[in-house]
Amino acid sequence: MGNDGGSIPDRRDLVRNKPKAEQADKANQTRARWFFCALSKRPLQEPIVSCALGKLYNKDSIIEYLLDRSAYGDGEEICGHIRSLKDVKTLKLTPTSTPSMSSSDASSSPAPQYVCPLTFKEMTGGQPFVYVLPCGCVFSQAGLKTVSGASPNNGKAEKEKVVVEEGKISKGNGDEELELCPQCGTKFSKSSDVLTINPSSDEEERMWLAMELRRASEPPKIKSKKRKAADSAPATEGSSAGTKKKKGSPDVPSPLPALNSAAPSITTVSRSLASSLAAEEAKRKAGMSEAVKSLYQSKKDARKETFMTMGTFTRYA
Repeated sequence: MGNDGGSIPDRRDLVRNKPKAEQADKANQTRARWFFCALSKRPLQEPIVSCALGKLYNKDSIIEYLLDRSAYGDGEEICGHIRSLKDVKTLKLTPTSTPSMSSSDASSSPAPQYVCPLTFKEMTGGQPFVYVLPCGCVFSQAGLKTVSGASPNNGKAEKEKVVVEEGKISKGNGDEELELCPQCGTKFSKSSDVLTINPSSDEEERMWLAMELRRASEPPKIKSKKRKAADSAPATEGSSAGTKKKKGSPDVPSPLPALNSAAPSITTVSRSLASSLAAEEAKRKAGMSEAVKSLYQSKKDARKETFMTMGTFTRYA
């Protein structure tokens, strides 16, 4: 009979498999995070600031956002945790020694503008970078670890050690020694004052929790003397006015102004208007000629006809 070879015909091209999930280009994401403002999406230009989550912003964009929260459509999602300029830190970046060449190709990555002052590694996103919160100095993570672990000058290290021991801070059960910034010499805590720039998602969650704990431990805001004086000024004015009223004669309610009885009402105005219109119509009709008046024949003068005689020989009678 044929067709008994045991083969099963099929059409694999008609079978649809589950499509793969779309993945964003990691190179483009890295370029956007390290070379462009996270809020305005414009290229980063000094002054550059960073928040407690390590995102990079142009300072003028943050000021625009704080003045008008609706200036950027996704502003609340990106930097809704920023309440004022106190929540961001201006970064002290080290520019590259080589001039940046402007690339004509838009797809190519822009030239790096900043480097680590310790290792001279370029700040392009390939190496993790951190910044010191008290001063804002930016270093590569590897460079800061190397310098904080050992100092090349022993004498200078001993002097710094004395200063550090005098400024110990207690955290938890033990005391933590303060470090000195290798660029400006500002004291900082190695555990809480070193923030990663553009961290991963897991590290960003930990930084968010640390930010919430830091804000919860902040003392309540105390109003300044000027604000206190401004708030108390209306209260004092009201109290002084009350005392003056008490000292003077008792308050007598002032009589309401009497309504003008001679004022015309709506009905009288409408009647006068109707009479004036009727007078004008009478004058207009009086000035008509006889020919014009014949066109406007009144119903009383009209000849009465019946349906039997209408349109017959009586037309000319």
